[in-house]
Amino acid sequence: MTRLIAARLGQSLVVVLVMSFVIYGLIGLMPGDPIDLMISADPNVTAADAARLKALYGLDRPIWARYLAWLTAAADGDLGYSRLFSRPVLEVLGPRLANTALLMSLALGLALLIAVPAGVAAARRPGSLLDRSINLVCFAGVSVPPFWFALLLLLLFAVVLGWLPAGGVETIGDGGMLDRARHLILPVITLSVASVAAYTRHVRGALIEVLREDYVRTARAKGLAERPVVWRHGLRNALIPVVTVLALDFGALFSGALITETMFSYQGMGKTIYDAIMGNDYNLALVGLLLATALTLAANFAADLAYGWLDPRIRYRGGVER
Repeated sequence: MTRLIAARLGQSLVVVLVMSFVIYGLIGLMPGDPIDLMISADPNVTAADAARLKALYGLDRPIWARYLAWLTAAADGDLGYSRLFSRPVLEVLGPRLANTALLMSLALGLALLIAVPAGVAAARRPGSLLDRSINLVCFAGVSVPPFWFALLLLLLFAVVLGWLPAGGVETIGDGGMLDRARHLILPVITLSVASVAAYTRHVRGALIEVLREDYVRTARAKGLAERPVVWRHGLRNALIPVVTVLALDFGALFSGALITETMFSYQGMGKTIYDAIMGNDYNLALVGLLLATALTLAANFAADLAYGWLDPRIRYRGGVER
């Protein structure tokens, strides 16, 4: 296990370094920079002033030289300042990371709480009316565009009924737990709908295959009750592909909940990264994207560890799954 952890940490470090260079290069190739924005906002800035400012901030150097300077500063803990917020990048990203983590954990928890029992119920009676009904609902959930579903929720619960707030993280001047919970209801439901449909399909398909295995038939032949056969022996092995899908979805949910966060004006990582890119806030966009990369790698590593817990036959030697 120690060799596995060391190998994965080394691989993750290499991936983060490569991605940092790629992201820095792509952001650096975007048209315009902070000095160009300053020139467009202030007509009194002369060409000489612009050249002096670019030399002062190193924007006249090649991209690779600027990247090495940024990497050296980042190694010392200096990730730069946000141009949009005029604060250190970590101070900007900290609260938004916490908001996204709360939103993701609630959405994933709700999705799994619904998807696992629904997938098991469908897999126990494949081809039945219950199975076909669950499949129909799942196909509908996958097909619904998130922005359209968010609009429907806003129209019904915020405009027509007035039960829930239309957006934001909390009410100004309130900020209590109940108030935050009311602001989370609609974004969590929006994120959970597509996840519930996808995870239910994965659980159903994997469990149907597992229930056809010889060891399941042997357990049934020995007189073991159906519930322990399905939930204790079958579901545990069926969850292995589901864990893989969860790990792959983690990064997408972390940085890709842009539509949901934008529709509900929720100050999370997805909306922050988008605003940083559109506002040419290089440091904020770079660190936000790198953080999403690091968390995706961490989710995949956690999935590898979960494989061994779900199936004790899986062993790791030299950092490789066997």
